[in-house]
Amino acid sequence: MTTVDLPSAERVAKRATEILEAVEADQEFPAFVAASLKYDQDWTCYSGTPIISRYNQETDAAPLFTEGLRALCLKAAVFEMTGDENAAEIPIAIPVDEMTHAMIAQPQLLARITARVGVPIIHQTDQEHTDWRTQDYTHQAYRHAWGEPPERYWIDHEEATRRLGILRDKYEAAGFLNMGQAHLIEFGEPVAA
Repeated sequence: MTTVDLPSAERVAKRATEILEAVEADQEFPAFVAASLKYDQDWTCYSGTPIISRYNQETDAAPLFTEGLRALCLKAAVFEMTGDENAAEIPIAIPVDEMTHAMIAQPQLLARITARVGVPIIHQTDQEHTDWRTQDYTHQAYRHAWGEPPERYWIDHEEATRRLGILRDKYEAAGFLNMGQAHLIEFGEPVAA
């Protein structure tokens, strides 16, 4: 992970709430929300939001956006205090991480907003940690900032792993292999134009 000492969860929480308020007050924030939520069909993956029980994109996308933004603000606060990108990749829950990908897929809007706010958003897939656990550093910082994270989206790593096993079995039974990275479906002859 990292050898940098992380700032106190309380300090990170305070700064993360300031960052969040500034981002939400930005003139382009409504456009950023709309664009992120419009990404709905593109950001669905087999191992992210499907681990949420009875997931429904229509009702879950907006609250999940809130959680993704909070996670990005916590990471931004850690980066601001440490200057270390690896340290800023604090653990977050799998569904929350998936939502951050939809948000980061709006690079122009996000870049303009964060430039005005004066805080870079940190996220790099090969450095991310989706092994969030109850009572870990991220949980402590989140709790200081906004209270208890919603259990619906902040699924503990062990429970997420269990749910992924259930999904893997169901996907394989339907012909989807390697968590959707391969399948056994043959589409037959193409339709003539």
